[in-house]
Amino acid sequence: MTEDGRRPDPANEAFVTHRNLLFTVAYEMLGSAADAEDVLQETWLRWIGVDLDAVRDRRAYLIRITTRQAIGRLRTLGRRKESYVGPWLPEPLLTAPDVAEDAELADSISMAMMLVLETLGPTERAVFVLREVFDLGYEEIAEAVGKSTAAVRQIAHRARGHVAARRPRGVVSPAEAQAALGAFQRAVETGDLQGLLDLLAPDVVALSDGGGIKQATPRPTVGAERVARLLAAGVAVWGPVATLEQAQINGHPALIVRIDGEIDLVVAMRIEEGLITGIYSVRNPEKLTRVERETAVSR
Repeated sequence: MTEDGRRPDPANEAFVTHRNLLFTVAYEMLGSAADAEDVLQETWLRWIGVDLDAVRDRRAYLIRITTRQAIGRLRTLGRRKESYVGPWLPEPLLTAPDVAEDAELADSISMAMMLVLETLGPTERAVFVLREVFDLGYEEIAEAVGKSTAAVRQIAHRARGHVAARRPRGVVSPAEAQAALGAFQRAVETGDLQGLLDLLAPDVVALSDGGGIKQATPRPTVGAERVARLLAAGVAVWGPVATLEQAQINGHPALIVRIDGEIDLVVAMRIEEGLITGIYSVRNPEKLTRVERETAVSR
């Protein structure tokens, strides 16, 4: 019974129990917290019309509804991204420190992995996420994506190979990531160009997402020297009024840069074999609303 003496609503109870999981599924599918929240709203509206007595596994059923809604939303997002100004990056999330303790979950929502997932088609992405991150069975996934079990097995195999060829090489411990971030922050704050060069891989790629609202480099910047000079130039412009603070973004150490106390950008990194191979700077203010407060994610 609830505090006011009423019986709990089983539909609401199931949805609240699995809400963080459903949000994580939708976010990994879409790379956008705002769109993930919209998908959850659509999921709820469909869920309250379901005959619960006919549902064997409420968690699986909710995931199925969320996945179908996310696939439809992903196709819409694809058309939206075609007209996006400059590089598109996922919406960064401020996550709790304990997310990093679940290495598989942290890896799956990292900015680097989210960008790899962007290279998959909608159905491939759904199959990969549900199988590799949430460990759903092939039959459950088949029901979620509207394919046969045999087809889902083939899609999963293809998606797994596609991701494996593009995901970061090797596993970076939280301590290694923290050390690299600290060294990067010190080099940026002091304008140590050589220090930056020592941290960057020769083929490092820097992406900056301003969404046409804030100034950002319109194309990827490639190469250690070009990236280091780009960073040094940025510091020279906003250095005196900027503060850099470390935070857990998408399960990994990252930097939040504030200008006159207001969040201006979030900087996440991809680290491989001790060097920074990717720098992802999100400046689009529409994508920074989830950095002020923690977002709960779960598997």
